[in-house]
Amino acid sequence: MTLTVAVLTEQAEGERRVALDPANAKKLLGRGIRVLVQKGAGKAAGFDDAQYGDAELLDDDNTILGKADVYLWVQPPSAERLGAMREGGLALGMVFPHRNKHVIDALNSRKASCCAMELVPRISRAQSMDVLSSQATVAGYEAVLRAALLSPRLFPMLTTAAGTLRPSTVVVIGAGVAGLQAIATARRLGARVEAYDIRAAAREQVESLGAKMIDTGVNAEGEGGYARELTEEEKQKQADKLAEHLAKCDAVISTASVPGRPAPKIISKAMVEGMNTGAVIVDLSAESGGNCELTQPGNTIHHAGVTVDGPLNLASLASIHASEMYTKNLLNLLELMLEDEQININQEDEVIAGCLLTHAGELVHDGMAKLLAG
Repeated sequence: MTLTVAVLTEQAEGERRVALDPANAKKLLGRGIRVLVQKGAGKAAGFDDAQYGDAELLDDDNTILGKADVYLWVQPPSAERLGAMREGGLALGMVFPHRNKHVIDALNSRKASCCAMELVPRISRAQSMDVLSSQATVAGYEAVLRAALLSPRLFPMLTTAAGTLRPSTVVVIGAGVAGLQAIATARRLGARVEAYDIRAAAREQVESLGAKMIDTGVNAEGEGGYARELTEEEKQKQADKLAEHLAKCDAVISTASVPGRPAPKIISKAMVEGMNTGAVIVDLSAESGGNCELTQPGNTIHHAGVTVDGPLNLASLASIHASEMYTKNLLNLLELMLEDEQININQEDEVIAGCLLTHAGELVHDGMAKLLAG
């Protein structure tokens, strides 16, 4: 029996990505896998229907899902759409079940297996399946471009007949994937870049990109390279040091987040009020509440002469490359579950076990079960 993979038009407002780009669709077809694509599914991402080659183009999402063994998505679909899945099918996509419980209920009603891509373990073996990293790379890049557009200053140093313009100073908060990409992009634009991270281990990566690490005088390194809980005195010491640097900078890219929890508040209202007139804050953590006390998710506000921007879904702006990377993440995970082009979900595999959310009508992910129960 031929395996059938389906992709539909995304339902989330403003979402431009697609979960299966044409190049990878053709690779599936080349392996003898049937591909169903809803007409127009790739349009917002920049892909025409004709680019999907021999994939079957259909209109009705219920018809498509009724025929599919595997359903790929970017943003969590509606309960109605999930209810049209073939019973016992496999779904791969981002879920964020702590704020989309309807997805779990709908999947279980169809006894569907679902791998939540944001839960893929952060281990070496699973790097090629890590959608959080691939999409954070895009978001970090886009955040710097957004800051450069919002700023009344140019980023690079320029020597002109009208005089010399000093380079802008950009502070990047959080040296994870998004933060490191933001550092690299700001440096390419010619800005002076400083980075703030509570993990001392981040220094080497920050400095390798040509940025300067803000020394807070606090070592927050804990076991296994993770940050330990800080004392109140240490938190205040770090905040005071950060405030000194924010007061002198021209732009801030804030990227600190904790999966499944509200973003930590790092930039206080007082810090904003101490910044230069014309300074810009682009808060990449706006979707989970924001790192800045003043951030309004989805809006750009002005306070005391400072622009505070809370963009949502920045990765979607670079829709072609974001879709291509996202698709590769999905298909690399799907590859783990294919045997002779048929689905075999091995729950003993640490990667599959780490992201398998629902299976055979039950919520099987212990961590999410505890989070939702709490």
